[in-house]
Amino acid sequence: MNQGSQSASLILLILPLILIGFMLWTTRRRHKTMAEFTASLQVGEEVFTTSGILGRITELDDERVRLEVAPGTVLTLDRRAIGMKVEPTDTTEQGGQD
Repeated sequence: MNQGSQSASLILLILPLILIGFMLWTTRRRHKTMAEFTASLQVGEEVFTTSGILGRITELDDERVRLEVAPGTVLTLDRRAIGMKVEPTDTTEQGGQD
């Protein structure tokens, strides 16, 4: 019985360490992915902010983005507020002309 209780104690010590390690690994991976995304932003791209605002990037620096949301209306945002890029859509007509 003594061997079994030692094994159980060892498992109870190791499991939280594995869980903490996994949490740190996923957080680090998420931060790396987000840093790569923000570094890939370019002037002229259409993007959505994390709060759902759609706009076109007019200016970039290391920390800020200037986003034109309407003609003549430009917002200055933290670069981390950009949530995703808008994929360009095909503007050619798909239908009935041969």
